[in-house]
Amino acid sequence: MQMTMSPTARLILAAVIALLALAAPYVIYPVFLMKALCFALFACAFNLLIGYVGLLSFGHAAYFGMAAYITAYSVKAWGWPTEIGILAGTAVAAVMGVVVGVLAIRRHGIYFAMITLALAQMVYFFCLQAKFTGGEDGIQAVPRRPLLGVLDITDNHVLYYVVLAIFVAAFAVIYRTIHSPFGQVLKAIRENETRAVSLGYRVERYKLMALTLSAALAGLAGSTKAIVFQLASLTDVQWQMSGEVVLMTLVGGMGTIFGPVVGAFVIVGMQNYLAEAGEWVLVIQGVIFVVVVLAFRRGIVGELAPRLARLVRPGAQATDTPQPARLTSDAR
Repeated sequence: MQMTMSPTARLILAAVIALLALAAPYVIYPVFLMKALCFALFACAFNLLIGYVGLLSFGHAAYFGMAAYITAYSVKAWGWPTEIGILAGTAVAAVMGVVVGVLAIRRHGIYFAMITLALAQMVYFFCLQAKFTGGEDGIQAVPRRPLLGVLDITDNHVLYYVVLAIFVAAFAVIYRTIHSPFGQVLKAIRENETRAVSLGYRVERYKLMALTLSAALAGLAGSTKAIVFQLASLTDVQWQMSGEVVLMTLVGGMGTIFGPVVGAFVIVGMQNYLAEAGEWVLVIQGVIFVVVVLAFRRGIVGELAPRLARLVRPGAQATDTPQPARLTSDAR
């Protein structure tokens, strides 16, 4: 969530975050950080759709997992360069987003959610039966070829900075989209779709574009994860993965900029550091989810950011809470 700060305070905050991000792999296990960044990007992509358009998708794992398979197979079986494999996975996810959008975008509420879930399950069974996916074994031992022919990403520290760069670039795209005239129209559709239609906006076209962008970014997250773990498996396309990204978004703060990032780090952190608890991890996650719903109705960031804003600048308010968008002529 964006707080009202002076330009100097923003620069200082950005510098501190940048320094922490650059120093993090020397303090924390880099593979954990890369996993958290991949899921943070996945959650941000999902939040773009539900938080700013109001479309609840239960099928985002289809884009995430299929992109992982495409990247893993193209890099391992076809010998494609790593960057081309990632782009291929992202492109396939974007095409899937267009197809799903054409089929489901005219439905609303639970009907849209159920259609996306049904289509995602079709993708899951396709991946289970298709030969190139390896079935239950998945695609393993995906090679980490030098990125751009120069960067040796077999080194986890080098790969971490590559993943960080991908995340920052994708996050910048999301941020710019949200704060663009296009983003203002999306917020207007979320708040009052009927009014947006009455003002002359082609609502279905905007929804389709948002879904396609969200699917592409989710695919980028899945492709990156396949390179990090050198693996693409059925876990990436299961419905549980779609539920997990919903959980990350709600815990962090739906409709906020940084909420999905915080939620992803919280959930991935619990999975990593509470692994010894076995199946009790799910119980602990459930308890935390209930606590967040009861005590943090707007998520962790949604509740804490306004309070931090008042501490930083008395009388200030968070400026990125979900609010009715103002439609102007240049937003069309």
